[in-house]
Order: sequence, then C-alpha cells, then structure tokens
Amino acid sequence: MFEQLDGFDLKILAELQGDGRLSNIELSERIALSASQCSRRRTRLEAEGFIRGYQANLDPDKLGLNLLVVISVTLATHNRDNARRFAQLVNGLPEVLEAYALTGEMDYHLKVATHDLAGLSRFVNDVLLPHESVQHVKTSIVLNTLKNFEGYPLSGSSFT
Repeated sequence: MFEQLDGFDLKILAELQGDGRLSNIELSERIALSASQCSRRRTRLEAEGFIRGYQANLDPDKLGLNLLVVISVTLATHNRDNARRFAQLVNGLPEVLEAYALTGEMDYHLKVATHDLAGLSRFVNDVLLPHESVQHVKTSIVLNTLKNFEGYPLSGSSFT
C-alpha cells in the first residue's frame, strides 16, 4: 500500500504529524501544492487509513501523571483464550498508554502512567497480579525520557 504514496503525499503526512491542526491553505504553503489538491489528498489519505485520526498532545506532568513505568508481563499459560483475556484487561485500563505483545522472555510490555508510587502499587497489586491470565509482573520506573514519539519516519533510509 505504501507504493500508492507519492512525494506530495509523504510531505502531507510529515507536516500533519508535526501539526494535525494545519489548514489546507497552510499545508499548501508548506509543500507547494494548491489548497484544493491538499484537501483532496488529505481526504484520500484519511479514507484509505493512512491518517487514523487527530489528537492533542497533552502534558502528563500538568495532569499530575508524574510516574511513567514500563511493566513486563508473563502470562500464566500460553494459549489463545488467555491472551485474549489479557488483551481485554489491558484495553480497559486507561493507565496503559501502550501495550506490545513480544517475542522472547516476556510476553508483553506495557507503558503505564500513574500519579505516584501508591497508584503504581494499586495498579500492579490490585489489577494486574490478581488477574487470572497473569503469572509474573516486573516493573521498571522511567527515570528520564530520552526521546518521545514524534511521528513515523517518512523519508530517509527506512524507505530507500
């Protein structure tokens, strides 16, 4: 599906990753394409699912979410039903910002935001550990964020 994108499409995607609030006029000025063409291309990129939506980038510190934690989870048993139960649990937990199924020693990594250590303790001891699908949990508190997600690479060595 990536083959359907030309240079202007990639420029539109790159600009919108940086600022999803850009109008078609502002977008047209940045990529040297008419506003009507930008509008048609943006609509197509949205319809085809390249653009899944738009959201505000909130400051977790201002929201009192001062503790970022990576939690590694091992399932009690490795079967489809247990994995489904765990996925249902995770999808219902607003503290879980991201969740990844993995290969290797741990089954899942969760990126979790809480207000403080007491909130983390409640989350681990009252939510994760008692769940029937979970065997083992290992927490790692993030001391410093070196890089936040700012968008997918749309040019450079990833696509050459």
